Parts: sequence; C-alpha cells; structure tokens
Amino acid sequence: MLTIGQLAAYAGVTVRAVRHYHNIGLLPEAERDHSGYRVYGAAAAVRLIRIHTLAQAGVPLARVHELLGATPEEFADGVQEIDKELRADVRRIQETRRRLARLAAGEHLALPESVVGYLDTLRGLGVQERYIELERDAWILVAAQAPEAIEQVIALKHEGLRHPDMLKLYSLVSGAFDARPDDPRIVEVADIVERLMIAAVEAGSTGAGLDDHLVALLDAAMLESAPQADRLLAILEQRGWRGWTRIERAPAGLGRPELS
Repeated sequence: MLTIGQLAAYAGVTVRAVRHYHNIGLLPEAERDHSGYRVYGAAAAVRLIRIHTLAQAGVPLARVHELLGATPEEFADGVQEIDKELRADVRRIQETRRRLARLAAGEHLALPESVVGYLDTLRGLGVQERYIELERDAWILVAAQAPEAIEQVIALKHEGLRHPDMLKLYSLVSGAFDARPDDPRIVEVADIVERLMIAAVEAGSTGAGLDDHLVALLDAAMLESAPQADRLLAILEQRGWRGWTRIERAPAGLGRPELS
C-alpha cells in the first residue's frame, strides 16, 4: 500500500496534483487507514500514471476522464477529435502571432497591405515621415469607415504617382511642413493642387460618393495635422475651390483674398 506521497512519486507528479485530481473527480478518493492517512493500491497507481501520461500528451483534463473509460475504438476517436481541436488551436495561435508581428510593424495594425505598400512607396520617393504619418492616419479613418473603397482609391493613388505634378506635390508638402505663412512654397502647392483638382473634376473623381461624416473627419484631421493647411485651403477657396477630401466649386463671393 502506498501513501499519497509515495503514490505521487511513483507516478512522477506532485502531491498537490494528486489532490487536484481527487477534487475534479479524475482519481477516486482513497480509503484511510486506522491512523487517518490515505492509502493507495496498485489500481490507483495505474490510473494516476494513465492520467499523467494523457495530460503530458496535451489532452485537456476535462477530456481525460472520458478517455480513461473508453473502449479502444472510442479512445482512438477521442484522440483524433482532440488532435483536431489542437490543430485548430495551433492555427489560432499562429494567426495571433501574425497579428502581433503586424502590431510591432505599426501601420499593419489597422491598414490593409495595399495601403502599407503605398506608404512604403512614398518613403522610397523620399517623402518625410511626418507627412507619411499624416497620410497614414487618414487611411486608418478610411479603412474603418469605408473599407470597400480602399482598393480602388489606392489604384488611383499609384496611377497618380506617374504624374509629375503629384510627385512635385509630395516633395513640396513634405519639405514645407513647418513653413512660415508667407513661404512661397504654399502658393506653389496651391497651384499644383488646383491643377490636380481640375484633373479630378474632368475624370469624375471628386469624392462625391463619400459619406459626409467621413469627409468632415478627414478634412479635420488634415487641418489639425498640417500647420499651413488652413492657408492652403484659403488660397484655393479664393480661386473658387472648396473642400479637400471632397472637391467642390466654391459659391461665388465666398472667396478670401489670396496672400502672396
């Protein structure tokens, strides 16, 4: 006969584990001797070794009980079912690791690969990281509110990079992030933006289909993040344009004097 300590040592587990198996019903409570100590026989030792073997193999304790009393066919089916569940767990863990890797990469957390690729293209063109962060935040808003529009817009953005005006615009806005209000580059940016607005109107790409709330949010984000955005919009409005995300013609008489 074995004491609880001897039983635990024989099976390669701790006394605490034996008591836990008692509590959850995996290992029947042992009878006590005349001194009040638990005593175990060979059957308890065999059962404890089987429990430990199954647990070591990765079988959840909740499933161990059914396998201990199963027929050979039931045991095989049960093991296959557990293996299926474990493979599903592995896939979930792998997906979690991929998400963590994307989280470590920053932009991948809230943006599709196509947008991340576009931002990397801008980096390759020498656009400063401060401006890329501004554009990234705008894309995050779009991805959250209008994900179905992203791929089409990204395709247009890549196509736009073939236009000399767009490349010049990125160069200017990147370099003029902290420009003074009277910096001539602001007017030069306005010239380019106006030409691009005209081209967008001719192509029918004015952003007219975008949700009003999203348009307002994107415009507000641009105004908050770009120090000279307000002056740029004032110049464009003086020329008859209104808006940024959604391009519109300003009603007559609303223009403000352009600063040169």
